[in-house]
Parts: sequence; structure tokens; C-alpha cells
Amino acid sequence: MNMLSTNLREQSSIMARLLHVFDCIVVVGFLWLLLIWYRVPWTPYYTRFAIITTVLCLITFQSFQLYRSWRGWKFFQEFIVILRAWGTVVGLLLFYFFVFKISHAYSRVVFLIWSLSTPVLLFTMHVAARKVLHYFRSQGKNVRHAVVAGAGDLGVSLARELETIPWAGIDVIGFFDDKVEESAQLQEMGKSILGDIATLPKYLESNDIDYVYIALPMRAEKKIFKILRECRSLGARIYLVPDLYVYGLHHAEIQSLGSLLILNFNPNTEWKRSFDVIFSSLVLVCVSPLLLIIAWLVKFQDGGPVFYRHRRITSAGKEFDCLKFRSMVENADLKLEQLLSEDPKLRKEWDTSFKLQDDPRVTRLGKFLRKTSLDELPQFFNVLKGEMSVVGARPIVDKELTDFYKESAGRYCSMKPGITGPWQVERRSDSNTSYDERVGMDDWYILNYSLWTDIKIICKTIKRVFDGRGAV
Repeated sequence: MNMLSTNLREQSSIMARLLHVFDCIVVVGFLWLLLIWYRVPWTPYYTRFAIITTVLCLITFQSFQLYRSWRGWKFFQEFIVILRAWGTVVGLLLFYFFVFKISHAYSRVVFLIWSLSTPVLLFTMHVAARKVLHYFRSQGKNVRHAVVAGAGDLGVSLARELETIPWAGIDVIGFFDDKVEESAQLQEMGKSILGDIATLPKYLESNDIDYVYIALPMRAEKKIFKILRECRSLGARIYLVPDLYVYGLHHAEIQSLGSLLILNFNPNTEWKRSFDVIFSSLVLVCVSPLLLIIAWLVKFQDGGPVFYRHRRITSAGKEFDCLKFRSMVENADLKLEQLLSEDPKLRKEWDTSFKLQDDPRVTRLGKFLRKTSLDELPQFFNVLKGEMSVVGARPIVDKELTDFYKESAGRYCSMKPGITGPWQVERRSDSNTSYDERVGMDDWYILNYSLWTDIKIICKTIKRVFDGRGAV
């Protein structure tokens, strides 16, 4: 470890304290600047207010652990903590106004702007500070050293994840395990087995280690308790990596039930439902004239039904009628078996992908609707009914779920299918995509979904619609 790294490491707590004090100065200084901007005179009331605010910030910011180590944390998580801490400060100040009946002594405009803008200002400063630290850490400075108890798949996955975020500044020195020997994966990463679990305390006593990550299976509770009992007083911070990958869901979360802790494997999709309703309502309002025109054209071409209803799978394995504008001739389902029996090539294509690239049943209008994805607009009604989401895995039939998804079937049924998703924007027009790849894309989305991911997929979908690459 070079001199700069050592100095940064030794001074990290001092830097945190300085940042804490600087935050308090910024909070009061920003108030002073707003008063100057709005030409509000500084009175003794504001002096008292500044002192109270500084004390509250010193206590509250520390109470919310705002100056903890944020290595490996996402920026929005720090912003949430800032909002909570600042919300507490503002709430206490409002309580102060109410108790002493002195709100008239302060500018309401200044207080409102100050209350709403300060957390953004604090977050901007913290982001800048973290960016500077990220730069030093990516250059090998200010690095923390870690060991992993458990060299199985979970431990290796943890080490690989840390390698993808060098800005976190966490270097895995090696592994401790009783059963697993050095594998090709460890050799590829340049890591080794430093000893068995029993030797971990002695290693911590003689080496400067900052973090111990326990990546053992839950059934090894005796070894986990032994590490916690013997290693917590040896200078390293200890973290348990839950073996959630065994259960196949990244979105499992720890909740409390009375005095018990339980794992919730039901994805939190409340925000997703709100987003779906708002987005779908806006889309349907905006395209309502287009919906009427397409409905008239579909009806006019052959007098058949406007919509095509197909049974698909939604959350919990339930079935629903997935709506589309009809893009095929009438009784297309009945004509499918005849086509497949007459053409072995079409039979093979259908058995492989459950679709035909050049389906002879598709009408001229239907080809245009599919090319532009306009045939899927009625699915926004499915979204409003709660049967689908705007973004999600592909809507599939029951046979696909049982024949192809297999181990992934449980994950698929944990969420609603989407009008669009990773497959639709990345590989939908690629006829060479194997079904395993499609299942993999659905798995990836279910394990990694977020609001930001949904927004990015929607933007890519719009682009695909206009360049024609999203056609089936």
C-alpha cells in the first residue's frame, strides 16, 4: 500500500467529520444567500434559527448515519438517507415554529425554497465527494482489504461483483473454506484459499483486514455463528451475504414479523402498478383516434372480429385473454394445424419458437400492424385491468411455461408479463434467437427490474417502432 493510500485510509474518519461540519455550514450559508437574494434582513430571529438548525443537523445527520462508508452503494440510496435526515430537521423546525408561535418572524418563501432545495444541494456535494473518492479508488488508492469465508458459487459471485465496481475500493485478498479447493474460477481471478474456517481468527489477528464477507450456505449455521463469535472483536467489519441465489430471486427482502425476521420472496411491484396505470392511461388517451381508425380498418377488410384474444399466463400462473388487433385471417387457429401438417419446415419452426417468421395467415393490413407494433396497442387495456405490465417478460402460453421455462417457471409467475421487455427491444426481429436465450432474457428482467430499467426499455421500444426493427 503506497503512502497516499495509507494517508487517505487513516484520514477517512477525519474526512467524514469535516464533511459533516461542512454540510452544516452549507445549510446555514445557503439560508443566508437566499435571504440576501430576496432582500430579507437578518434579524436576531435568524441568528437563533441558524444556531438551532446547526445543532439539529449535527445530531440528525449523524443519527441517520449519513457519513457511513458508502462503498458499493448506489447514489439514490444515499439520496434517500439525505431526504429522511433533512425531513426530520425540517419537521423539528416546524414544531419549533408551532410551539413558540414565531413563524411570522420568518420569510415563508425563503423557508420553502430553502427546505426543498437544501437536500438537492447536499446530495450534489456528496456526489462530488464520492466521485473524487471513486477516482482515487479506481487508481488503487484508499483501498480496503477483504476476505471471504466460503469459496463456493456464492463467494465467487461476490468476488466477481466487487471486481466490476473498482470504484468501491474493496480488494478481496482470498478465501477461507473447509471443503472447496482452489477451482479454475479462483485461479482465473488470481485468488487463492488462505486456509480453513478455523484459521480465520488467527489470520485476522496477524493481518490488516477491513471486511470479512461470510458467503456460506444457510445450512452451515454453526460455522457462521463461530465466525461471528470469534471474529467480531478482531478489527474487521463482518457482513453476511444471504444465500438468496439458492431460491432464485434477487428481489427477496428481509421483513419483520413480530420479533421474527422473515424473507419476502414476493417482488415489490406497488410502484410498478402505479406507473403502469398512469402510463397506460396517457397512451390510450393520446392514441384513441388511432385506435378507432385501426379498428375500422380491421373490420372493413373482411368483416371479421376487430380483436384477437389469446390465452396467456400472468402472475401466479393464472391465465388471461391477451388482446391484439386481429392481424390474421378469420379462424387462423383452425388453419394453423393444416399448414403445419402440410409443411414439415413450418412445423419445425413452430415447435422451436411457437411462431412463424413468414406466416401465410397474416393479412396485408396485419403485416403493417405487426411491423409497426400497432397490433399490440389494445394490450394497454390488459394493463389497466391488472393482467399485464407495460414492461415485463414476454406473454407466453401454458405449454411454453411447462415445456421450456422449467426451473424458471416460478420466477416467471412471480410477475406480470409486459407489452414490451428486453427480448422485444434487443432480439425480437432476430429469427436465430434460441428459446433458451428468450428465457434467459426474461430471467434477467425479473431479477433486475427497476423503474430506471423500465424507462430505458420503453425508450428503446419507441426507437424500435420507428426504425421497424421491433417487428415480429
